[in-house]
Amino acid sequence: MANDLPKTPMLDELEKGPWPSFVKEIKLAAKTSPMSADLLGQLETSYAEKIGHWKHGGIVGVMGYGGGVIGRYSDLPDKFPNVSHFHTIRVNQPSGWFYTSATLRTLCDIWDRHGSGLTNMHGSTGDIVFLGTVTDELEPVFEELTKNGFDLGGSGSDVRTPSCCVGPARCEYACYDTLKVCYDVTQKYQDELHRPAFPYKWKFKFAGCANDCVAAKARADISVIGTWRDAIRMDQAGVAEYVKGGLNIARDVVGNCPSKCMEWDGSKLTIDDENCRKCMHCINVMPKALRIGTDTGAVVLIGSKAPIVEGALLSSVLIPFINMNDEEEFNDFCEVMEEIQDVWCEEGKARERIGEFIQRVGMGNFLEAVGLEPLPEMVAFPRDNPYVFYGQEGEE
Repeated sequence: MANDLPKTPMLDELEKGPWPSFVKEIKLAAKTSPMSADLLGQLETSYAEKIGHWKHGGIVGVMGYGGGVIGRYSDLPDKFPNVSHFHTIRVNQPSGWFYTSATLRTLCDIWDRHGSGLTNMHGSTGDIVFLGTVTDELEPVFEELTKNGFDLGGSGSDVRTPSCCVGPARCEYACYDTLKVCYDVTQKYQDELHRPAFPYKWKFKFAGCANDCVAAKARADISVIGTWRDAIRMDQAGVAEYVKGGLNIARDVVGNCPSKCMEWDGSKLTIDDENCRKCMHCINVMPKALRIGTDTGAVVLIGSKAPIVEGALLSSVLIPFINMNDEEEFNDFCEVMEEIQDVWCEEGKARERIGEFIQRVGMGNFLEAVGLEPLPEMVAFPRDNPYVFYGQEGEE
């Protein structure tokens, strides 16, 4: 089989850099997979001709599900017949991406039997991504996945597979149980995850602290990021140890504080906690001297997205503080989400993310529609309209 691999001089260049190359992995798979061999040939053709040869057309999937499979076809089926169909399957990952080696082997064995053998661990949404199979293999793959405890993830205009950081399982900075919340949200929104009914995609991401290891604030429609309300815990003796070790606190800690709430007099570090933004920069620099507070919870943000239909958006505050570990407050969170989804489904345009919807109708109108009171924390940027009109006293 190795002797049948196509010549790929342009792709070969991508193996010469210092970083791991996807070309190397495709070549490895191509030793046993005719589909991967033809994939190399089509990619080389695309690089040479400077045009993509994939096309999307028709709806493919498994019985009862409207998402989880992304149909993909080659427009060079005669030249590369083994990738005439090259569908992608998204598999719902476990919270925090924890696997046993036996589970990973099972997943890979399933894909070797039914697809190209190529995987992406993980996609930008978080799914286990199976790259490349034909239509007739979709149901057999799904059957084997479900027998081994796995389900398909989201695709299309639905709730995409929720994802989270490792949270309290491995991280001392987790301000709430991201693993449990991610699992509970996944279970609650099964219908919305598998049956597209929204104007466009909806992503949940759960980060245990402001370090945001899942890039929630930049990639998710709803970003739930851990924070705390009380003071940063400080050990002055620990601060002194960092000074002895050569850390320039004035420059590397105080000088980089975004809210300028810290002072260093050469022997003592002080923090104005009322003005602290809980960004965690100082904690990351001096983890043995500074700790997160004890009154922990999360801030819920809304509206971020990558630049696809329109430009990129960062999320802004929707709920300044919520205890996601509390069942009643978690249920309140879900009620707010459902109210937002109802308004968005009623008034949103096709392929309009929730952030774009808010941008179009205005935050004030959005909050009124979903029944939330405006709060100072919701300000995303200074207003650019000098004309502000207030209702008359007593006016509803």
